[in-house]
Amino acid sequence: MPILALRSLNKRWGDTHVVRDLDLETREGEFVALLGPSGCGKSTTLRLIAGLEEPTSGAILLDGRDITDAPSARRGIAMVFQSYALFPHLTVAQNITFGLSVRGESRKAQAEKLARVAPLLGLGALLDRRPSQLSGGQQQRVALGRALIAEAPICLLDEPLSNLDAKLRAEMRSEIRALQRRLGLTMIFVTHDQTEAMSMADRVALLNAGRIEQFDTPETLYRRPASAFVARFIGSPPMNLLSPRDLGVFGEALPPTATVGLRPEDVRVVSGGLPGRVVEVEYLGADSVLSVDVGGPRIAVRLQGRPRLGAGAPVELGWDPEALHLFDAETGLRRQAAATPPHLKHVMAT
Repeated sequence: MPILALRSLNKRWGDTHVVRDLDLETREGEFVALLGPSGCGKSTTLRLIAGLEEPTSGAILLDGRDITDAPSARRGIAMVFQSYALFPHLTVAQNITFGLSVRGESRKAQAEKLARVAPLLGLGALLDRRPSQLSGGQQQRVALGRALIAEAPICLLDEPLSNLDAKLRAEMRSEIRALQRRLGLTMIFVTHDQTEAMSMADRVALLNAGRIEQFDTPETLYRRPASAFVARFIGSPPMNLLSPRDLGVFGEALPPTATVGLRPEDVRVVSGGLPGRVVEVEYLGADSVLSVDVGGPRIAVRLQGRPRLGAGAPVELGWDPEALHLFDAETGLRRQAAATPPHLKHVMAT
């Protein structure tokens, strides 16, 4: 039985339908990321789980118990907010134990729990400091400690890394994931950053306009996107989406009603391939991204190192037939790839 289950969950504000018939189940000890663009409903979904918003319809089950109408304080769910929400006049220790004191736990019980949680987060030497005396990463740890000390079965995190710089974000990604594994916690993590979702989560629920486009492992999202939306959202640079006619003779065997997907890292510069001309080169250090005009659309090509190709250089592009992804041009949903004509296979695989 899943530890958390959302059943046909809906949330409306007037005519605005924010969460649409959302179904989702998480297993105990699983790290789940809710990923998607701004306005897709991921933070609203988290707030519905926490009891900070009331659903228009649907149900929320925690360990088989219906908590749809339960007050947030009685749900047994901990939450880390984007803003950290620390009390500036309280010490680190007081911020971490604040929820316990409100619930009337004894000072002895608070001290025992604090002694277990603080070392896990590297806060043992900072317990007497105020939030203003802490770095951004340390404040984030305090907010996480306040959630962990509640010993709730589920911890919700609403974009907790968005206020940190790039270096700290990378460090905290690793720390949070390691802590979650060590404690066996069930975590649901909201983010708009695919790097966070793909590097931290066991499974990722990718939302679009209030609906789940795909709920799967990071590897499956990347290798077998269920829709053109998933294909474009997952991967950097995003997948090239083209019509068969954009590929010239290389698109002849493909259904004319399909949208063809090619990841930039699956495209190569070959001899005898699809002709094009380099428009620009983005050098990224370990690799480079070429933007190639193939007679209308542009194809992004990711190559190792710094290629000896500049703007205006003629190139020919090839790819393995198995690298093609096909989506229905109307619905955007994934469809089976067509066979490649034998006379083109040697060029495409060169």
